[in-house]
Amino acid sequence: MIADLVGNAFGLVQKLKMKGVGSKRMIIDEVSPNMKSILNTVSDINYANIELRPKGILIMINKGLKNFTWVIPYYQLVIYKVNGSSLHAQGRFIHFRDSKTFRENKKFFDKLLDEKVKYDLQFSMPA
Repeated sequence: MIADLVGNAFGLVQKLKMKGVGSKRMIIDEVSPNMKSILNTVSDINYANIELRPKGILIMINKGLKNFTWVIPYYQLVIYKVNGSSLHAQGRFIHFRDSKTFRENKKFFDKLLDEKVKYDLQFSMPA
């Protein structure tokens, strides 16, 4: 089902050409109310990381020993850059704190935006 929505994982050669397709882990600052149940309820810090796919992204959220994956096709993805970064899709959002771990991912977010633009250009209407 994931492959149908966002494509199969990139092959090894493609991953090397792109200089990696995964982010380092980032601190989750806030999520939409309909995603609160997958975060740690105690005062633990919640982490997530992002993986690029040909037609979208996967956001992996760790909760103790459980992992949750949020699948977002590029056509549903909206990114806001406010005090960190906020990813919105499907009536949900996740906001990453502007911390050292987030700043280490600047190149990754640039790559994510490039991939989204490339994807969107395939479907742009001629003027």
